Amino acid sequence: MTKKKKIIVLSVMIGLLILTGYINVALNNSLSNTTNPTTSTQTSAVTESFYTTYKTERESTRMQEIQFYEAIIASSTSSEEAKEEAEKNKLDLINQMEKELVVEGIIVGKGFDDAIVTQSSANVNVFIKSPELNSSEVAIITDVVREQLGVEIDKIIIIPSE
Repeated sequence: MTKKKKIIVLSVMIGLLILTGYINVALNNSLSNTTNPTTSTQTSAVTESFYTTYKTERESTRMQEIQFYEAIIASSTSSEEAKEEAEKNKLDLINQMEKELVVEGIIVGKGFDDAIVTQSSANVNVFIKSPELNSSEVAIITDVVREQLGVEIDKIIIIPSE
C-alpha cells in the first residue's frame, strides 16, 4: 500500500471517528430536548442512556481502530515501519482501554453509581453519575485517578451528571 493510500485510509477512519462523535452528541441533545427535566425518572433515563450509549460507542469505535491497525499489520503491502507503528498504536490503545476500564471499576467500587473515564494527552475527564459531589467524593475520585493513571491533580476534570 502506498503512502498516499495509507493517508487516505487513515483520513477516512478519522472522519468516521469524528462522525460517530457528532452523531453521539446530536442523539444526546435530541434526548435532552425531548425529556422533561422536572421528572426525575425521565432525567435518570437520559443519564442512563448517556452512560450506556457512550460506553457502547466508545467500544465500537475502538474496535474499528483495532481492526484498522490489524489490517495494516496483516497486509503484505505494508512497510515494516507502518507495521511497527500500527502495532505500537494498537498496543497503546489497548493499554489506554484497560486503564480507563480499571479506573471506572474502582470508582464504581468506591460507591458511585457509574463512571466514564476518558484520557487524552491534555486531561483526564471523569463523568460521575451523581447530581452533585461533595469535597470528600471529589477527593476520592481524584486519588483514584492520580494513583491509577499517574496524572497531576490539575489535569483531572470531574463532571457530575444526573
